[in-house]
Amino acid sequence: MPADATDEYIKIGESTTIECMKRFCRAIVEVFSEWYLRSPTSEDIARLLHISQQRGFPGMLDSLDCMHLKWKNCPTAWAGQFAGRSGSPIIILEAVADYDLWIEHAYFGMPGSRNDINVLKASNLFSKLAQGTAPPDNYIIQGK
Repeated sequence: MPADATDEYIKIGESTTIECMKRFCRAIVEVFSEWYLRSPTSEDIARLLHISQQRGFPGMLDSLDCMHLKWKNCPTAWAGQFAGRSGSPIIILEAVADYDLWIEHAYFGMPGSRNDINVLKASNLFSKLAQGTAPPDNYIIQGK
């Protein structure tokens, strides 16, 4: 959402919102960069492929899931745009994660998407696959 829109909802000005977001992002990078915000090493890939092989999914590094999360504090004015089948506001999260919960890709469904198919259509991950611009299957395994 635009930074100036937060003033109406939580009564914080645009400049304060931007400063808080910058501080939050710096803190996330500082705390999590060493382990979670890095590319997997050759050892990580070998371990994940071994785990997948044992579980019956040879060659699989990651898993894709679309989750429907209830939005408890959704602003009343937005509730209709985010209403799910149950009538209560939801946000759909598409995530690609591995066994160690490294998240390689995350996409939150926009207002009105309300179902997995619409989220997948809007997802950058799947639009690259559909356009034929995604890396080949052996891209990560070759270490490129």
